[in-house]
Amino acid sequence: MEVICLQDEAFYKLLEEVVERVKEKNGITHDKWISDTEAMHKLRITSKTTLQKFRDQGKIRFSQPEKKIILYDLDSINEYIEKHAQNTF
Repeated sequence: MEVICLQDEAFYKLLEEVVERVKEKNGITHDKWISDTEAMHKLRITSKTTLQKFRDQGKIRFSQPEKKIILYDLDSINEYIEKHAQNTF
């Protein structure tokens, strides 16, 4: 039996990729619009002020169907993350 050790970050990244592949294989698609909590988790931020700053500066798309309900475009969040990705050497 072989034991493989991973750092926390690598383990969770691998786990996320496995979940995504299972969803794709089973035809499960993601919601286009997500809550502020989900958006903050995806962006790896903890401050609602930072999320509001992204919204106010037009960095991510959002929809406000009612006064206290704000939904965030998951595709726009993914594009923002990819836009700021750095290539390795």
